[in-house]
Amino acid sequence: MNTFFNPKASILVVLMLVLPMAQAATMTKAEYRAGKTRISADVKVGKAACAPLAGNAKDICIEEAKGKEKVARAELEYGYTAKSSDQNKMLVVKAEAAYAVAREKCDDQSGNAKDVCVQEAKALKSKALANAKMGKEIGEAKVDASQAKRDADYKVATEKCDSMSGDAKASCMAAARTKFGKI
Repeated sequence: MNTFFNPKASILVVLMLVLPMAQAATMTKAEYRAGKTRISADVKVGKAACAPLAGNAKDICIEEAKGKEKVARAELEYGYTAKSSDQNKMLVVKAEAAYAVAREKCDDQSGNAKDVCVQEAKALKSKALANAKMGKEIGEAKVDASQAKRDADYKVATEKCDSMSGDAKASCMAAARTKFGKI
């Protein structure tokens, strides 16, 4: 089986991998367990499909099956927790899986064509990892901005409480601390 490394297709794949996903909907524990079971079954089927192949075609098939498993597990974890850190992990796993497959496909070539193929695969991986890192930094910036907003709202609330006196002021301050997480 002769597989060619198509840079345009690779770029399309990378773009699809790093496109921001819609807000992940959290799932129940039962759905999470069912997802794990489904992934395990899919992996067995995927690896079984590689058995009749030989040579590099088999290696590519196995790398694709491994990559699909890792990506599916990362997506499941992100779908379960909806944490931005899990989203970043998912993007990293997708980049690494795409790189592993692209690198394996380069083994069909030789000489300079193989070297170019490997460098293109590395470049695509670097771009995807950079996009994942950028997403992480944007997420951290959002958290920082959110904290700054919360602090500003807390200061406004305490100012309002300062106009009060006695028990009213104490209960107002307690309510503000509770509302803005300053306990």
